[in-house]
Amino acid sequence: MRAEHVASAARPEQFPPESLPEVAFLGRSNVGKSSLLNALVGQRGLAFTSSSPGRTQVINFYRVDGNWCFVDLPGYGYARVPEEVKARWKRLIDSYLLHRRTLELAVVLIDARRGWMETDLQLKCWLDHHKLPYLIVVTKTDKLNRKEEQRGLTAIRGEMTRGEPLLFSAVTGRGVREIWQTILKTRSR
Repeated sequence: MRAEHVASAARPEQFPPESLPEVAFLGRSNVGKSSLLNALVGQRGLAFTSSSPGRTQVINFYRVDGNWCFVDLPGYGYARVPEEVKARWKRLIDSYLLHRRTLELAVVLIDARRGWMETDLQLKCWLDHHKLPYLIVVTKTDKLNRKEEQRGLTAIRGEMTRGEPLLFSAVTGRGVREIWQTILKTRSR
Protein backbone atom coordinates (compact mmCIF):
# COMPACT_ATOMS: atom_id res chain seq x y z
CA MET A 1 0.00 0.00 0.00
CA ARG A 2 1.31 3.43 -0.88
CA ALA A 3 0.73 6.32 1.52
CA GLU A 4 2.20 9.80 1.63
CA HIS A 5 1.90 12.93 3.70
CA VAL A 6 0.00 15.60 1.75
CA ALA A 7 -0.37 18.54 4.12
CA SER A 8 -0.31 19.77 7.70
CA ALA A 9 -2.88 22.41 8.60
CA ALA A 10 -2.93 24.69 11.61
CA ARG A 11 -5.81 26.72 10.12
CA PRO A 12 -8.79 25.76 7.91
CA GLU A 13 -7.44 27.76 4.95
CA GLN A 14 -4.46 25.37 4.94
CA PHE A 15 -6.63 22.29 4.35
CA PRO A 16 -5.80 20.66 1.01
CA PRO A 17 -8.43 20.72 -1.76
CA GLU A 18 -11.25 18.23 -1.29
CA SER A 19 -10.82 15.45 -3.80
CA LEU A 20 -10.71 12.00 -2.16
CA PRO A 21 -13.03 10.48 0.45
CA GLU A 22 -11.62 11.20 3.91
CA VAL A 23 -11.39 9.14 7.09
CA ALA A 24 -10.63 11.21 10.21
CA PHE A 25 -8.95 9.74 13.30
CA LEU A 26 -10.07 11.31 16.60
CA GLY A 27 -9.40 10.58 20.24
CA ARG A 28 -7.76 11.63 23.45
CA SER A 29 -4.11 12.59 23.47
CA ASN A 30 -1.88 9.50 23.37
CA VAL A 31 -4.72 7.06 22.57
CA GLY A 32 -2.92 5.73 19.47
CA LYS A 33 -4.34 7.66 16.49
CA SER A 34 -1.02 7.88 14.66
CA SER A 35 -0.18 4.25 15.51
CA LEU A 36 -3.50 3.09 14.06
CA LEU A 37 -2.98 5.14 10.91
CA ASN A 38 0.53 3.66 10.47
CA ALA A 39 -0.79 0.12 10.99
CA LEU A 40 -3.62 0.58 8.49
CA VAL A 41 -1.24 1.65 5.73
CA GLY A 42 1.50 -0.78 6.77
CA GLN A 43 4.05 2.01 6.93
CA ARG A 44 5.92 2.62 10.17
CA GLY A 45 6.72 6.25 10.78
CA LEU A 46 4.32 7.76 8.24
CA ALA A 47 2.40 9.48 11.05
CA PHE A 48 4.61 10.61 13.93
CA THR A 49 4.07 8.68 17.16
CA SER A 50 5.22 9.64 20.64
CA SER A 51 4.75 8.47 24.20
CA SER A 52 4.21 12.11 25.19
CA PRO A 53 0.60 13.34 24.85
CA GLY A 54 -0.15 16.31 22.61
CA ARG A 55 2.55 15.85 19.96
CA THR A 56 0.13 16.10 17.03
CA GLN A 57 -0.67 19.81 17.06
CA VAL A 58 -1.97 20.26 13.51
CA ILE A 59 -4.29 18.28 11.26
CA ASN A 60 -2.21 15.97 9.08
CA PHE A 61 -3.54 14.72 5.74
CA TYR A 62 -2.23 11.51 4.12
CA ARG A 63 -3.08 10.20 0.64
CA VAL A 64 -3.57 6.42 0.73
CA ASP A 65 -3.26 4.46 -2.52
CA GLY A 66 -4.69 7.41 -4.42
CA ASN A 67 -8.16 6.33 -3.21
CA TRP A 68 -8.44 7.76 0.29
CA CYS A 69 -7.26 10.59 2.46
CA PHE A 70 -6.58 9.66 6.10
CA VAL A 71 -6.70 12.62 8.46
CA ASP A 72 -4.86 12.57 11.80
CA LEU A 73 -6.37 15.15 14.16
CA PRO A 74 -4.84 16.57 17.36
CA GLY A 75 -5.84 14.71 20.50
CA TYR A 76 -8.14 16.11 23.13
CA GLY A 77 -7.93 15.80 26.90
CA TYR A 78 -4.62 15.54 28.69
CA ALA A 79 -1.73 17.26 26.95
CA ARG A 80 0.88 19.56 28.43
CA VAL A 81 -0.10 22.61 26.44
CA PRO A 82 -1.74 25.89 27.50
CA GLU A 83 -5.55 26.04 27.55
CA GLU A 84 -5.51 28.59 24.70
CA VAL A 85 -3.73 26.01 22.50
CA LYS A 86 -6.33 23.35 23.39
CA ALA A 87 -9.10 25.84 22.52
CA ARG A 88 -7.43 26.56 19.17
CA TRP A 89 -7.19 22.79 18.44
CA LYS A 90 -10.90 22.40 19.27
CA ARG A 91 -11.89 25.19 16.87
CA LEU A 92 -9.69 23.67 14.16
CA ILE A 93 -11.17 20.18 14.65
CA ASP A 94 -14.75 21.50 14.78
CA SER A 95 -14.16 23.44 11.56
CA TYR A 96 -12.80 20.33 9.86
CA LEU A 97 -15.61 18.02 11.01
CA LEU A 98 -18.43 20.45 10.24
CA HIS A 99 -17.33 21.77 6.87
CA ARG A 100 -15.34 19.03 5.12
CA ARG A 101 -17.67 17.67 2.43
CA THR A 102 -15.40 14.71 1.61
CA LEU A 103 -15.44 13.36 5.20
CA GLU A 104 -16.84 9.83 4.96
CA LEU A 105 -16.10 8.45 8.42
CA ALA A 106 -14.77 9.55 11.80
CA VAL A 107 -12.81 6.84 13.62
CA VAL A 108 -13.05 7.52 17.36
CA LEU A 109 -10.37 5.80 19.42
CA ILE A 110 -10.94 4.74 23.03
CA ASP A 111 -8.12 3.43 25.24
CA ALA A 112 -9.04 -0.10 26.39
CA ARG A 113 -7.45 0.54 29.80
CA ARG A 114 -9.52 3.64 30.50
CA GLY A 115 -12.81 3.12 28.68
CA TRP A 116 -15.05 6.10 28.05
CA MET A 117 -13.72 9.33 29.51
CA GLU A 118 -15.97 12.39 29.80
CA THR A 119 -14.36 14.03 26.74
CA ASP A 120 -14.94 10.85 24.69
CA LEU A 121 -18.62 10.86 25.60
CA GLN A 122 -18.87 14.55 24.72
CA LEU A 123 -17.32 13.84 21.30
CA LYS A 124 -19.72 10.93 20.70
CA CYS A 125 -22.72 13.12 21.59
CA TRP A 126 -21.38 15.91 19.34
CA LEU A 127 -20.98 13.49 16.41
CA ASP A 128 -24.48 12.08 17.02
CA HIS A 129 -25.95 15.61 17.21
CA HIS A 130 -24.34 16.56 13.88
CA LYS A 131 -25.28 13.19 12.33
CA LEU A 132 -21.69 12.41 11.36
CA PRO A 133 -20.87 8.75 10.73
CA TYR A 134 -18.34 7.26 13.12
CA LEU A 135 -16.71 4.02 14.16
CA ILE A 136 -15.50 3.26 17.70
CA VAL A 137 -12.07 1.57 17.84
CA VAL A 138 -10.75 0.31 21.18
CA THR A 139 -6.95 0.63 21.25
CA LYS A 140 -4.14 -0.84 23.34
CA THR A 141 -5.97 -4.14 23.80
CA ASP A 142 -2.62 -5.93 24.13
CA LYS A 143 -2.14 -4.23 27.51
CA LEU A 144 -5.08 -6.09 29.11
CA ASN A 145 -5.64 -9.71 30.03
CA ARG A 146 -8.74 -11.46 28.70
CA LYS A 147 -10.88 -10.78 31.77
CA GLU A 148 -9.96 -7.07 31.88
CA GLU A 149 -10.66 -6.79 28.16
CA GLN A 150 -14.13 -8.33 28.49
CA ARG A 151 -15.02 -6.12 31.47
CA GLY A 152 -13.83 -3.02 29.60
CA LEU A 153 -15.71 -3.96 26.43
CA THR A 154 -18.93 -4.46 28.37
CA ALA A 155 -18.60 -0.93 29.79
CA ILE A 156 -17.78 0.55 26.37
CA ARG A 157 -20.74 -1.19 24.73
CA GLY A 158 -22.99 0.14 27.52
CA GLU A 159 -22.45 3.72 26.28
CA MET A 160 -22.93 2.92 22.59
CA THR A 161 -26.24 3.56 20.90
CA ARG A 162 -25.31 1.83 17.64
CA GLY A 163 -22.69 -0.39 16.09
CA GLU A 164 -20.07 -2.59 17.67
CA PRO A 165 -16.62 -1.41 18.77
CA LEU A 166 -13.64 -2.83 16.91
CA LEU A 167 -10.54 -3.89 18.84
CA PHE A 168 -7.04 -2.79 17.83
CA SER A 169 -3.47 -3.40 18.92
CA ALA A 170 -0.53 -1.63 17.30
CA VAL A 171 1.74 -4.30 18.79
CA THR A 172 -0.02 -7.36 17.32
CA GLY A 173 -1.90 -5.80 14.38
CA ARG A 174 -5.19 -7.06 15.79
CA GLY A 175 -8.17 -5.42 14.12
CA VAL A 176 -6.47 -3.93 11.06
CA ARG A 177 -8.43 -6.10 8.61
CA GLU A 178 -11.78 -5.43 10.33
CA ILE A 179 -11.18 -1.68 10.45
CA TRP A 180 -10.28 -1.66 6.74
CA GLN A 181 -13.46 -3.62 5.96
CA THR A 182 -15.53 -0.98 7.74
CA ILE A 183 -13.74 1.85 5.95
CA LEU A 184 -14.30 0.21 2.57
CA LYS A 185 -18.02 -0.26 3.31
CA THR A 186 -18.43 3.48 3.91
CA ARG A 187 -17.48 4.19 0.32
CA SER A 188 -20.15 1.87 -1.03
CA ARG A 189 -22.98 3.70 0.80
